[in-house]
Amino acid sequence: MKVFKYHFIEKESDVTVISESIKAIKRAKKTFLYHRKCLEDFIKENEVFLTSFSPIEVQSNHEIINLMTEAAFSCDVGPMATVAGALADLMLKIMKQPENSGDEPARIALVENGGEIAIDSEQEMKIALYAGENRLNLNIGFIIQKEDCPIGIATSSATIGHAISLGQADAVTIFADNATLADGYATRIANLVKGDDIDLSIRNALNEVQNYPAIRGALISRDNKVGYVGNLPKIFKIEGDQRKILDRKLKELNTI
Repeated sequence: MKVFKYHFIEKESDVTVISESIKAIKRAKKTFLYHRKCLEDFIKENEVFLTSFSPIEVQSNHEIINLMTEAAFSCDVGPMATVAGALADLMLKIMKQPENSGDEPARIALVENGGEIAIDSEQEMKIALYAGENRLNLNIGFIIQKEDCPIGIATSSATIGHAISLGQADAVTIFADNATLADGYATRIANLVKGDDIDLSIRNALNEVQNYPAIRGALISRDNKVGYVGNLPKIFKIEGDQRKILDRKLKELNTI
């Protein structure tokens, strides 16, 4: 099946959409722009929604705001800790459930928004985890199969990227039913990975994961240690320079 990749940048958002349907990709971008504008307008009148590190009660008719608010309470984080995943989920939703009767749902649908991923695909998809320049050289990937979908995947890190983390993990990757929850829980669990005892910091965080039934599985790496809990998708090893390999794989797709 011919698969297309579309990449775009909108202000702070760096988004990639993959599907066999160009129409679905176009719907996804339109949905992203709509919900991002709703969020921007809401924040202008409710600045605490942008700055809070804790869940807050708000009143809104916007789907993006309500989705983020609900997830923030579930994960015990600030609502903006769920924003990338929420936008990915809303894009995935419109790809799989088009509003117009003449548009068919996408059979392959993947949205990656700043590292947070939402997938619902009939075809097997491979994604990669980059855990930084740690001693493990943890270049691994996950095979997402039809039976795994829909699924949300998010990674939080204190050593990679610009997102705020109160912990010390190289990477905390969370697998959940959707990307909104995965995003929020990745922040929540990553904040717990801290302290001089690396083994203990990972164990404590993994123990906390088990208190959240919405988390399917979690993988945590810090320095030269790694631990996991729950049901992870099938893992494969990426040989060589992961970033170059990913670039090459993406170029093999049809770009629109």
